[in-house]
Amino acid sequence: MSADIPGADGPGPGLVLASASPRRRDLLAQIGLVPRHVIAADIDECPGPAELPRPYALRLARDKAAAVAAGLAEPALVLGADTVVAVGRRILPKACDRDTARRCLALLSGRRHTVLTAIALRPTAAWTDGRAAERLVESTVTFSRLTARQIDALLDAGDWDGKAGGYAIQGHAAAFIRFLSGSHSNVVGLPLFEVAQMLRGQKGDWIR
Repeated sequence: MSADIPGADGPGPGLVLASASPRRRDLLAQIGLVPRHVIAADIDECPGPAELPRPYALRLARDKAAAVAAGLAEPALVLGADTVVAVGRRILPKACDRDTARRCLALLSGRRHTVLTAIALRPTAAWTDGRAAERLVESTVTFSRLTARQIDALLDAGDWDGKAGGYAIQGHAAAFIRFLSGSHSNVVGLPLFEVAQMLRGQKGDWIR
């Protein structure tokens, strides 16, 4: 395997995923990309006062990529991403407990919402041929109207844990998604077409 291909051993730049999310690693593997390193960025992910969903997602993706790139001495291209679920101008939290997930699902029941994933690429200082790039991808999702019993069943399934908006479209919630417009992989956590296009714009044989 060429050293210029992400994930390969050798002196060439490698792809680094600035996320500990297993679903993002799985999505990259789906299009043949294996990061050389997976490093969770230590940044403040709290929304600022009156911060709107789009700039919030972009800020987090940029900060994740920049923080990891700054800590690497080797030539590499760092991919940072953040997924935000929004109802209008309101940013829904990542569900860290059952009550938060319940509130999110109750709000999303029967309503259309937006899922935004921001992607940021940052080369490390040791790879001068790389260039910074970013993109914001939006998908529209509508839940069917959920009964209290259905919400309880989704909570019992447990795949809400740590998910923006309190659900995982690749999990049990798929049975209640009435409408989806845009990228499915974006809703899972990483829009694959856009990631591939951004990598094709970089110097080297990152993806075919």
